[in-house]
Amino acid sequence: MTKHTESDDTDKWDIKITSGGGYLDFHVKELWHYRDLLMMFVKKDIITVYKQTILGPIWFIAQPLLTSLMFFVVFTNIANISTGAVPAILFYLVGTTLWSYFSETLNMTSKTFTENSSIFGKVYFPRIILPISKIISGLVKFLIQFSLFLIVWLYYVFIDKKITPNWFILLTPAWLFIIVLLSFCFGIIITSLTTKYRDLVFLIGFGVQLAMYITPVIIPLSGVHGKKKLFFLLNPLTSLFEAFKYGFFGQGIFDFRWIMYSVAFTIVLLATGIFTFNRVEKRFIDTV
Repeated sequence: MTKHTESDDTDKWDIKITSGGGYLDFHVKELWHYRDLLMMFVKKDIITVYKQTILGPIWFIAQPLLTSLMFFVVFTNIANISTGAVPAILFYLVGTTLWSYFSETLNMTSKTFTENSSIFGKVYFPRIILPISKIISGLVKFLIQFSLFLIVWLYYVFIDKKITPNWFILLTPAWLFIIVLLSFCFGIIITSLTTKYRDLVFLIGFGVQLAMYITPVIIPLSGVHGKKKLFFLLNPLTSLFEAFKYGFFGQGIFDFRWIMYSVAFTIVLLATGIFTFNRVEKRFIDTV
């Protein structure tokens, strides 16, 4: 005769959903279990953005190209802002490609709770999947746009021979990874705050646009002097953008101390973001 205990019955469950778990827990095992759902969200993000447009995915390339051409006309030809020894169109193209990924990913992840409250109230899945899906789908778009930059860059390296890259180009994945984390962290912190303070939804777009002007997207850091330069450097994106350009162009400012500042800033922001997101996730249905 076999005696069944309460613990035996509990062990029969394949999945147990509880409200437990620390505020700094990233739920890696649970994310792996829901990887198919994650990929479904990624495909949805990529397909639906330009599904009913005439040019479709061509907009992935047209957007940074048109923006770079506009910057070239306005800031180089009209405002006479110098980009140093780097060809202006190439400088603006890499800047807009990097900035486009950061700003668009931040904007999309910052709406996680407010735009998906109806789904969250009906079915359970790890809520962090949605902002992660925005990160991955944004990377797909970034890689397409980055391929355009590489084509123009190869022309100036091997045909025009105006720039000379250096071995720091091998560290490009590291700089990109930190930029990805920064957009993710800012996004999940903002989306957590918007469940209680809805005014942030209206301010975030304006704030991101202003942040571009303290990031070396239009003006190289070498062209900024005095107190303004320190203001630029306090932006954690500045040293990453400059390191990225330094590897590809062989021109610019590479300062290891400010790189470490950006890394430390990202680590603190990541811990803050995960803590805030997990804390709000447990009770946001009651506040939205």
